[in-house]
Amino acid sequence: MRLNFTKMHGLGNDFVVFNGISQRVVLFPEQIRHIADRHFGIGCDQILLVEKSDQPGVDFRYRIFNADGGEVEQCGNGARCFARFVRDQGLTTKTTITVQTLGGVIALQLQADGQVTVDMGVPEFLPDKIPFIAEAQHKDYALEVDGQHISIGAVSMGNPHAVLRVTNMEQAPVATLGPAIEHHPRFPRRVNVGFMEIISPHAFALRVFERGAGETLACGTGACAAMVIGRSWNLLGETATARLRGGTLVLHWQGPGTSVMMTGPAQTVFEGSIDL
Repeated sequence: MRLNFTKMHGLGNDFVVFNGISQRVVLFPEQIRHIADRHFGIGCDQILLVEKSDQPGVDFRYRIFNADGGEVEQCGNGARCFARFVRDQGLTTKTTITVQTLGGVIALQLQADGQVTVDMGVPEFLPDKIPFIAEAQHKDYALEVDGQHISIGAVSMGNPHAVLRVTNMEQAPVATLGPAIEHHPRFPRRVNVGFMEIISPHAFALRVFERGAGETLACGTGACAAMVIGRSWNLLGETATARLRGGTLVLHWQGPGTSVMMTGPAQTVFEGSIDL
C-alpha cells in the first residue's frame, strides 16, 4: 500500500499528515511505529489523519496517533497543522474550521498572517474526567514518585495533563520524572507531564514529556494545561506567552467555564509517499 503524506511541524513538534479523504488510509500500530521511526521511517512525534466528519455541521474528523502506535484524544500543535493542511490541500476554503476529535469538537481560525488560533475547549478539572484518582477536586495534589513527594496540578485539555512548577526549566528532571509520572498508577490512562517555570504574570517557560512520545520541542495542549494551572495558582494573568524549546505560543483564558484560546504557527516541511 502506497500512501501520500505531508510532513509538517508546529514549533518543532512534528507530524506526518495523511489525507484520508482522497485516499483510503488504514493504519495498524506496527505501521504507525514504523512511520514515526526517525531511522527507518519518515520520523515524527505524531501521525495525523484527516477524515470526513460523521457529525452534522462539523467540517472534518481529526485522528491523532502517537509514535508508540496509540491513538490519543487531542493535540494542539497538530490542530494548527491540520488547519493549514486542509486549506493548502484545497479541502476547504473556510477560515474558520470545525473539527471532530476524540476529545470533542474544536474550532480552528486561520489568521491573515499565517498563524492559527485554536479554540481548545473548556478545561476539565474533575478528577474522574481527567482521569486522575483522587477523592476530591483540588488546585494541587501531593504525588509520591520514586520516593519523592511532589506537588502537581491536574487537568484535561481533551487529554490528561499533570503540571509541576520548577525554578529552572532547563535544569528540570524531565527525563526521569517525566516517564515516572506518565505511568503513575493514579493516572489510569497515563498522562502528559509539563514542567513550568513562571517568568512573569504574562509569560512562562515550559518543557513537556508527552504520553507515548517522550519530550517534544513543543506541546500545544501542554501549554494550555500549564496556562490554566498557572492561573488557578494565581501565578498568571488572562493572557500569557508560553516559551517552549521550539518557539512561542500565545494563550488566553478568562477562567473556569471558558475555552482556552491558543495562537501559533504551522509549517509544511515536505511532501512524499511511503510504501507500507
